[in-house]
Amino acid sequence: MKTLRSFKSLALTLSLIAAAVLSSPGAAYADDVTIGLASGLTGPSAHYGQDIKRGAELAIEDANAQKLTIGGKPVHFVLQVEDDQGDPRVGAQVAQKLVDAHVVGIVGHFNSGTSIPASRIYHDAHIPMVSPAATNPTLTSQGFANVFRLVNSDAQMGELAGRSAVESLKGKSIAVIDDRTAFGQGIADEFVKGVEKAGGKIAMREYTTDKAVDFRAQLTHLKSANPDVIFWAGLDQQAATVAKQMRSLGMKAVLLGGGSFENDTFLQVAGPQAADGAMSWGYGAPVGTSKTAQQFDERMKSKFGEGVVAFAPNAYDATWVLIRAMQKANSINPTVYVKDIKSVSFTGITGDVSFQSNGDLKAPGATLYKVQQGKWVPIATTNGDKIEPLKTN
Repeated sequence: MKTLRSFKSLALTLSLIAAAVLSSPGAAYADDVTIGLASGLTGPSAHYGQDIKRGAELAIEDANAQKLTIGGKPVHFVLQVEDDQGDPRVGAQVAQKLVDAHVVGIVGHFNSGTSIPASRIYHDAHIPMVSPAATNPTLTSQGFANVFRLVNSDAQMGELAGRSAVESLKGKSIAVIDDRTAFGQGIADEFVKGVEKAGGKIAMREYTTDKAVDFRAQLTHLKSANPDVIFWAGLDQQAATVAKQMRSLGMKAVLLGGGSFENDTFLQVAGPQAADGAMSWGYGAPVGTSKTAQQFDERMKSKFGEGVVAFAPNAYDATWVLIRAMQKANSINPTVYVKDIKSVSFTGITGDVSFQSNGDLKAPGATLYKVQQGKWVPIATTNGDKIEPLKTN
């Protein structure tokens, strides 16, 4: 009898615990399908990370509004968000945490330096990963069938920026500064190749770190080569500081970037005088030419009080890449639906989405922007291999 009473007591306790869990505000639905998101949500690149998070949240919101059915069952998507702090070591820890949580797919990471080591962990766990922003060519050259990116690679963007420095900007003396990160060094190397392929020469190359705040030593050295174009291979806040210090040293060279600082953060930190005339290639079609992209930006402003910073549209589309592949395979099992990602094809916020065999986008677009009267204005875009000028007011 004592054993029976103990058993009944245990059963009652377990049922009460289960009821409490199911009735708690944070409780998961029985049919939850969890997609993981990893990005730097704190630190100097937090504005990029938050932007990515918001884009993915809107995709999850839209998917749930459609009340999708996969494998004959209704599904409810949730997003498990982790902060990798833009640190490769933390990124690996976050990746393992998401694997242990049995997420069905990954949107992330932001930095190439965190994405590359994390990708191996996801590969070993057979979980698909779609990065909205990592550009280093190494990411998709590892032979991993589960790794994709929704942005131009450095090989694509760097080569384009290098060609434009020679062909469009008519650079005679071209210099480079890179921040030694996986992104910075990677795109700088590809930029150099693009310059040389177009018949130009690199007059000088300097290095720094992604933590530096003073670039006057490098700029003073570059000044001796009298460059007319300086390519900055790093992110926006440092680019703005470079712009200010260039002007303080009396340097009149054009500051050029490749998918790294064509945003409001650069304008705010640099200030109108230092920012004026700066140029940077951006990912995708020109801002303002797509009604869908404009509506998405307005939706961002309405929901979050801030529009698109850079990669929210990429994160939105990356989330839908995973969901569409699940629909195509009629399965939420990562090992099953991963095979269908390569055949996913749709028009998203970022434009046409489809992948090459290595996980890179098939036909990524790009737009060259220039700061004019305190605003980024699109001045050229790509059409295949050609750089075509845009009409500006």
